[in-house]
Amino acid sequence: MEIVFTLNGKPKAIQAEAGENVQVLLKRLGMRAVRNSDDGYGFAGSDTILLDGCSVNASLLIAAQLDGREVVTPESLNEYGKLSPVQSALIDAGVIQSGYNDPALALLITDLFKRSPNPTKAEITDVMSSIFLRESAYQQVYDAVDIARQRLFDPDYVANSVPSFAGEHRQVGKPGGKVDAARSIKAEPCFVEDFVASDACVLKMLRSPHAHAYITRIDTRDAQAMPGVVAVFDHRNCPDVYYTPGGQTAPEPSPLDRRMFGQKVRHYGDRVAAVVAETEAQAEAALKAIKVEYEVLKPVLSIKEAMAEDAPIVHNGVISYSVGAPDDLDEQNRTADLRDGRIHFNFPFGGDPKKNIAARGHGEIGDIEQGFAEADVILERTYQSRQSQQLPPEQHLCYTYMEGDRIIVRAATQVPWHVRRKIAIVLGLKQHKVHVIKERLGGGFGSKQDILVEEVCAFATHTTGRPVLFRHTREEEFIATSTRHVAEIDIKMGAKKDGTITAFDVNFRFNTGPYGNHALTVPCNAPAISLPLYPCPNVRFKVDTYYSNIVPTGAYQGYGGPKGNFAVQMIVAEMADALGIDHLEMIEKNRVREGQKLDLLGKVGEGKLPSKVPTAYSCALGPILEQGAAGFGWGTPKEEPENPHIKIGRGVATMQQKSGIPDIDQANAWVKLASDGTVIVHSGGADIGTGLDTVVAKLTAEVLCTELSDIHVISGDTDHCLFDKGAYASSGTCFSGNAARLAAEDLRGKILKTAAHLLAEPVDELVMEYPGVVQGKQKSISFGDIAHYAESGTGCGQLMGQGSFITSEFAFPYGANFAEVAVDTRTGKVSLRKFHALLDCGTPINPELALGQIYGASMRAIGHTLQEAIQYDEQGRVLNANFADYGAPMVGDLPEDFQAFLVPSDDPVGPYGAKSVSEISVNAAAPAIASAIHDATGVWVRDWHITPEKMLNALKNEEAGSWSEL
Repeated sequence: MEIVFTLNGKPKAIQAEAGENVQVLLKRLGMRAVRNSDDGYGFAGSDTILLDGCSVNASLLIAAQLDGREVVTPESLNEYGKLSPVQSALIDAGVIQSGYNDPALALLITDLFKRSPNPTKAEITDVMSSIFLRESAYQQVYDAVDIARQRLFDPDYVANSVPSFAGEHRQVGKPGGKVDAARSIKAEPCFVEDFVASDACVLKMLRSPHAHAYITRIDTRDAQAMPGVVAVFDHRNCPDVYYTPGGQTAPEPSPLDRRMFGQKVRHYGDRVAAVVAETEAQAEAALKAIKVEYEVLKPVLSIKEAMAEDAPIVHNGVISYSVGAPDDLDEQNRTADLRDGRIHFNFPFGGDPKKNIAARGHGEIGDIEQGFAEADVILERTYQSRQSQQLPPEQHLCYTYMEGDRIIVRAATQVPWHVRRKIAIVLGLKQHKVHVIKERLGGGFGSKQDILVEEVCAFATHTTGRPVLFRHTREEEFIATSTRHVAEIDIKMGAKKDGTITAFDVNFRFNTGPYGNHALTVPCNAPAISLPLYPCPNVRFKVDTYYSNIVPTGAYQGYGGPKGNFAVQMIVAEMADALGIDHLEMIEKNRVREGQKLDLLGKVGEGKLPSKVPTAYSCALGPILEQGAAGFGWGTPKEEPENPHIKIGRGVATMQQKSGIPDIDQANAWVKLASDGTVIVHSGGADIGTGLDTVVAKLTAEVLCTELSDIHVISGDTDHCLFDKGAYASSGTCFSGNAARLAAEDLRGKILKTAAHLLAEPVDELVMEYPGVVQGKQKSISFGDIAHYAESGTGCGQLMGQGSFITSEFAFPYGANFAEVAVDTRTGKVSLRKFHALLDCGTPINPELALGQIYGASMRAIGHTLQEAIQYDEQGRVLNANFADYGAPMVGDLPEDFQAFLVPSDDPVGPYGAKSVSEISVNAAAPAIASAIHDATGVWVRDWHITPEKMLNALKNEEAGSWSEL
């Protein structure tokens, strides 16, 4: 059928299929900004368009509804070489991270200005209510709207809403916008979906309806015979290779317990079979033709069930070790069921699959018994957490195709080099036959550290020779990707009457789900990130990680820290209450201080112990707590609500993270001088929207005294860059940034040496000056002239610098959250009135992006605390595998008073004093809010997320005179 309409001001006549989805249609017409985040639910808003001047979701329309109408997409804002006032304002305010949903946001704000030249906060909030911003959250959008309003009247208006930390630096610490933000706000090709060829096949996955079962029969003959079907894969014709989805440095500290397809399915949504077909419709039709019979087993859903004597065994396969096999291995394997496959440990880390144990760890310093003997008060508590989802706006996806005998992998991944290695292992290839190109990520938050789509997509292409796209649906995001581990933590703490902590004894139990990716490292990070906040001479901890049949867990921002910190911060708050000491005073008395050795961290690592006891070389917790208390009004009278059912309370919690993993991580970079004196950086780092490419560019420009605009960064490409372990463990700025700094310094030395030759002056008498000039005592020479000589027939060859960064030293960021809540004792609803997040990330290299990451991470943590959790039925089926039912926070859930602050310090490990920023900010919201709830109601809620139902039950128990806890 022919459809005639106006598209971005131009008449359009097209042929459309009856019932064709408008989002699909517009993508076909080259409108990349109209993206699909939610499979047509109309929740995320990434498919927003204007239809006859009204904002609508394109995925909720069919093509016939466009006939005779006017359609406006975010591309309407684009002008070559320029940014619109709204687009530039979103960049300057720090809103743009991945940029996946931001073109739609720009369209909505632009439309708002047409209707209301001076929009109110309520009008801005109303506009944002139709879009899901998971990364920078919503707070900075209000600043962006104000900047845009100014620029509509004065195009040259310069925003000054973001503080500068540049000091004497020209680039570092100075607000300036992301170097790649214009590309994403304009929806230029940058995401994986933007590069998929029109003839690419589609891979669709048949997933298990059971949480625990053996496949007894599978018949794919009818599916293989269907029109358009290219191939069907299942456990009978996939590589017999076992690996871990976790993208970590080899040898991985996770059991190799996953096969591409197994005869046993271990969670609701586990892989059963895959269909590769010419079209999505053909692939989905073929999935329905696959016949599968199961022997259904009892699912193991909780830690308690996994620990039971008669618990079903999740992994009852043949066990093997690379080194350190236990003496009774043959006995363990005697009862193995071949249908369970195999499980391999690269080295011993406490795994005991026959008891559903994936990993174990422990550590101790001092004399724990003596510590408790010195205590005047001893508390013992149990704290619990729930399973939450990362919810990146862009689903997991991968596009693969052949170039000769090489496989090209366009991936939305945090770990391109680990993806290359794992694909090569699974497919039986040499690594040089695999080329991974990390495209822009539409959010990851740790979930894209795991290899969840890439290996099966690559296998499909390598087997068929066809280009293949594999993209998760939003439901698959909930049931088949990594989520946050579930934890139960028993903690015992002793303290003297004056508040001095004398001992901690902690038992961490984690539920890793069906596969053991990160089963050692996430749980061990729980004590590592929490207990050193309160350095104590007597500490003991134990970690046990259990297999189960919940949907998979893995890496999630915070990486064990939020669970451990919830328990430690809460028991400190409870101890302060028991001793009658102000909570903030209790923290200040016992907190970590700058220059302090963190003895406990010498006893816990991520696969191996640190080579030396770490030191907190920089720590601004003192100024943070002082500034935070003053700004928050800590200790001042609280408001008395008119409604007696509303109770007001305040809480506080501190937090810590790392900046990479010393002795394990490595990053590398090249910096080369182009013929005109400009600079190209080849960074192995994987920018996942956080601004790492901007960090690399700024550090390079700072070292070389040149313009930021004269730096171009190529990153995350396994053919064109050097190895980098990837974007995880908060390592980007410290590791990838330091590698770029070292490479720039190497190039700087070569430029000066060449200039000395050309100027006939000693190197030590030359000075590199801005912009890109070497100044001698007699005369100067530009980078361009130096580069021209180097590349001439008598020159020394193109000038390049190389940097490799490893370290045994730690750089710890610190922070605190202050929260004020209002609890409605009739309904149990907890409203967040005030939330202030203060963070020490050393020298903030990109201040506006750092603030955006604090806002975004804080909002995710607030969501996990009050709203978000995956829900199951008794059979292990997920009940809320969609945006609407899951309950992630939107703009209406913002705290009434929401502020983020950067409190600088100077760290000797990070480049120019910088430390990590984004991941730490998820670690303190839950205990800050929970302690505020106690301040308001007298109730300690120890099981988060904290729903109205839990709150009401706790209040009822308190009224009945029973123990005030839940």
